[in-house]
Amino acid sequence: MREAVFVINPARTRHVELLTARCREAAAQNGWGALFMGTEPGETGPVLSSHLEAYVGRPGDRLVFAVGGDGTIRACAHALAGRGVALAIVPRGTANLLARALGVPSDLAAALSTGFSGRDVDVDLPEADGQTFVAMAGLGIDAAVVEGTPRLLKDHLGWLAYAVAAVPYLVGPAHEITVRIDDAEPLVRHAHCVVVGNVGVLPGGFTLLRGARVDDGLLDVGVLSPGGVIGWLAVARRTIGGRPGAGRELEHYQGARIEVTSEAELWRELDGDVIGPGRSLSVSVRAKALRVRVPRSP
Repeated sequence: MREAVFVINPARTRHVELLTARCREAAAQNGWGALFMGTEPGETGPVLSSHLEAYVGRPGDRLVFAVGGDGTIRACAHALAGRGVALAIVPRGTANLLARALGVPSDLAAALSTGFSGRDVDVDLPEADGQTFVAMAGLGIDAAVVEGTPRLLKDHLGWLAYAVAAVPYLVGPAHEITVRIDDAEPLVRHAHCVVVGNVGVLPGGFTLLRGARVDDGLLDVGVLSPGGVIGWLAVARRTIGGRPGAGRELEHYQGARIEVTSEAELWRELDGDVIGPGRSLSVSVRAKALRVRVPRSP
């Protein structure tokens, strides 16, 4: 029998046994067996990647489900990049940005059905300082908010936890940040953060990088330099209200290679996971390197 692998993030799942039972049932209904990874103590990082790579290397039909948020998808994507094996997504994270961008339903039954009967698309896969990510990387205030948002708050409020935690950071200082896009002249800005996105949506479904696509071979770069409360209101008007550009407060660029450097050490994040403070972030993209299962109806 064909066996699908379900990679489950137990930290984002309250009832792991019930969830695995639902996954096993859905697999059986579609003629697949079910294997589970990520739920054993210590089966994270390199161990999980090794187990996934061994599974992907087997002959026959293979299908991997990422059951969690963008961080779980990232862990799977690292092993699946360029292998032609479909990755199905069951959104169970705080933000689920890639799932939103691809139209993957948040309902468990619908997401499992999409995984077994959807269609495959090839999407871009970015890397930041050698680490794969699937949705967004950032340096500055966005990463600081991720670092400062308590897990308990995220468990109870979901993506709203980020909005609540962000308020104290909005009055923080800006820093001199230099952004080099491909071979163009560097941009020097007094900014609060730089976000490099494979997708353009923020937690809650708000659009930060309008027109961003996951399959165009390009990264979208947002440089946020709002001046005080009025500047942040201009950014909010663009992201929440869907109004036209916010000028210098939010600049939007595209490129395949992005180099970001800062005068000061700032927090950095990949897909909502903090990777520690630093003064630089080097981002590139592998065009259409990840095969993802999406709903048949666009």
